[in-house]
Amino acid sequence: MDIFRAKAPLRISFAGGGTDVSPYPEERGGAVLNCTIDKFAYATLTSRPGKGRVHVQSLDFDVSVDYRTPQEYVYNGELDLVKATLRQFHRPDVDWEVFLHSDAPPRTGLGSSSTMVVALVALFTRYLKIPLTTYEVAELAYRIERVDLGDPGGRQDQYAAAFGGFNFIEFQAGSTVVNPLRIDPEVLNELEYRLMLCYTGLTRFSGDIIERQTRSYTDRNRDTVDALDETKRLALSMKKELLTGNLDELGHLLHEGWEAKKRFTRGITNPKIDRFYARARAAGALGGKLTGAGGGGYLLLFCDFKRRQEVAKTIRASGGQAIEFAFSPEGVQSWAVRPGAR
Repeated sequence: MDIFRAKAPLRISFAGGGTDVSPYPEERGGAVLNCTIDKFAYATLTSRPGKGRVHVQSLDFDVSVDYRTPQEYVYNGELDLVKATLRQFHRPDVDWEVFLHSDAPPRTGLGSSSTMVVALVALFTRYLKIPLTTYEVAELAYRIERVDLGDPGGRQDQYAAAFGGFNFIEFQAGSTVVNPLRIDPEVLNELEYRLMLCYTGLTRFSGDIIERQTRSYTDRNRDTVDALDETKRLALSMKKELLTGNLDELGHLLHEGWEAKKRFTRGITNPKIDRFYARARAAGALGGKLTGAGGGGYLLLFCDFKRRQEVAKTIRASGGQAIEFAFSPEGVQSWAVRPGAR
């Protein structure tokens, strides 16, 4: 019996999200600024000789299911991402047990679904001894999720989880370039201290929002096109402010980015999120944004350092939850479990 494990980091995005969703990057070029945090998606594989049967247990969805043949990998809304990945790596001569869990709830804007696919790709390629570069891991995860399964969305989550750390990622027709950022450690410490991650208690299906955004862009809705162009410009500006350590300006740019993001399409925000954000700003947040496509999940806030605790108190009073986190420099990792560690 062989046991392998993998973990991939979740991400927070500062600006540029949406410009990685086709066809925008192919037509106008996309760019995002994001970083990974110490929240992870975990996947464990136990393998033994058998007949190609698979048992999957997901703690996040409280689901345990058995598949006897690949024909049973039917996309029906239950563990579809897992089934799409199993299709890619199926072997008829072994039985697998797959155990999955994540540090953040699904559908909350930290890229947990895509991150889990990255973890699964790293897990199976380690087990099967398939040599892939980090770019190839990210691109295969993208293809499984966006092409094979057909889930709408962009590329930033897969590349963030695969590479880890702070990255400025550029998207063009046929290519993705990850630019790791060398940021002064003192700047990182200050940024980490002044950022706050707040769970709004709302989950959402990002696919509906992304589909509306894509339709609006392909219909050449002027407001959508301009807003996407603006968030790409802000990603460039935020990268400059981050590298030069001008963090207050980065906080103000986060606010500008949120105002631009709300113009992508309807459903990005709602009255509860608007109240959360307005109260946080009044309490001392310079800027902020939802970390994913919109509609709910986690709100990322940049705080005046003297008023950080007041912001946290306001979030709790509004029904939210302030989440402790730290930056994580590592990308996806996989390893074999030694017999004595089982």
